Amino acid sequence: MPFVSIRISGHATKDQKSGIVADVTRSLVERLGKNPAVVQIVIDEVSTENYGAGGQLIADHDAHIAKGDAHADSSQ
Repeated sequence: MPFVSIRISGHATKDQKSGIVADVTRSLVERLGKNPAVVQIVIDEVSTENYGAGGQLIADHDAHIAKGDAHADSSQ
């Protein structure tokens, strides 16, 4: 029985999550021959205030980008 755990930062709509579940299930059926009835998928939405990268919270990084702060771009 396949069990898939997906973590995303921020939030997705119900329709987006439904599409993810359908796509991942279809992939396991096509690629591994799994029975779709036994595929289990959990989507965990992690608040950007509870997730950090590069020494700062993602929420702070996103806020700098929204304001046009070029220093928030990690590629520089």
